[in-house]
Amino acid sequence: MQQTERPIILVTNDDGITAPGIRSLVEAVRDLGDVVVVAPDAPQSGMGHAITIGHPLRLKKVAIFEGIESWQCSGTPVDCVKLARDKILHRRPDICVSGINHGANHAINILYSGTMSAAMEAAMEGVPSAGFSLLDFALDADFSVAKTVAKQVATKLLEKKLPPNTLLNVNIPKLPKELFKGIKICRQANAHWEEEFDQRTDPHGKDYYWMVGAFVNDDPADDTDVAALEQGYASIVPVQYDLTNYSLKDRLEKEWRSN
Repeated sequence: MQQTERPIILVTNDDGITAPGIRSLVEAVRDLGDVVVVAPDAPQSGMGHAITIGHPLRLKKVAIFEGIESWQCSGTPVDCVKLARDKILHRRPDICVSGINHGANHAINILYSGTMSAAMEAAMEGVPSAGFSLLDFALDADFSVAKTVAKQVATKLLEKKLPPNTLLNVNIPKLPKELFKGIKICRQANAHWEEEFDQRTDPHGKDYYWMVGAFVNDDPADDTDVAALEQGYASIVPVQYDLTNYSLKDRLEKEWRSN
């Protein structure tokens, strides 16, 4: 009988390879296949889909996770996925999981997230992918619920492939196991950041600016990721990277048609 290959699971993040969240993600999926970690050598939060084009990239093999092939990269989360695909893995991974991020990536935050951009890059290369975020910034955060959710989602990704050009944005509330209600499939909430820049002066008398702000949810509906998280559920939003507004495209084709 021919033996089938174990799935290859690419693990990455944006908080850096030493962050507690990525260790929890490795622990969650290590029994599901052959795990390979490629992650930034330093925190890269808020990098979005940035890539490195003006500087050389460095890869270094490290022994951080026992029994797991691991590499740290000097670049962005997206760089990590690109290098993993081209220089480290012998074939396309079966799935890519990114995170577990320290802090939320729900609603509009997906556009800024290095965690989600790494997963999106993998999806762009035809790899079923998901990004995971826990609504807790603390380094000693409890990832037990998030690990359970990550394993459930990764198992589903291996069993039932996503349609092309899509990925999953998974956010987990900061709750103990006994208060966690399960998983909800949601849409992305319509929300925004009200930001301003606090002007300060350094010891040399020069001005500098520190961005501050508040997250504002403009969407009171019950079917959003923000609502699900507030109710004690983990939210899963199916995401596509085709940003075309097709209904507006159809309308403009009619309204702007030359006579």
